[in-house]
Amino acid sequence: MNDLIKKQLEDAQAAMDRAINHCESELTKIRAGKASAGMLDGIMVDYYGSATALSQVASINTPDARTLLVQPWEKSLLVPIERAIMEANIGINPQNDGIVIRLVVPPLTEERRKDLVKKVKEEAERGRITVRNIRKDANEKIKKLKGESVSDDEIKTGEGEVQKITDAYIIKVDKHSEAKEKDVMTV
Repeated sequence: MNDLIKKQLEDAQAAMDRAINHCESELTKIRAGKASAGMLDGIMVDYYGSATALSQVASINTPDARTLLVQPWEKSLLVPIERAIMEANIGINPQNDGIVIRLVVPPLTEERRKDLVKKVKEEAERGRITVRNIRKDANEKIKKLKGESVSDDEIKTGEGEVQKITDAYIIKVDKHSEAKEKDVMTV
């Protein structure tokens, strides 16, 4: 296979890896009734005037399946952390006891579980769309190689390889989605 086509395949695979990682991180943020530190990813705290990730200003622990403990490294951050969690609108009310912030994850109702499964499916579909867009871009780049001493047969072979890679990554997205759906629906 032509080196130029191999380069395009490697680029496409790297981009698809990033798409899968992003999809995984988005699925992690969907809570499944169990407490996990990942639920607080993306929450930014006002730390002396600059937005800082919660994980960089406090330790986050899960003492049991339903509780998250957020212990700030500076006591003065208790109120800003509490405010940031409330503004993040993750469906959990923080309880500040002056030392730590407790987040008790309420049990999910059947209706809420179904809503979360819809969110999981939407996120998985976004992942699939991203992978397909990467496939489209890779195929266009391979077709542009026609003028650079690449034969039609090599282009067809390259496009076939791109499709194989795409199929493999879509299966990965589906597996992550199924696992998360199962996790959400487990009582």
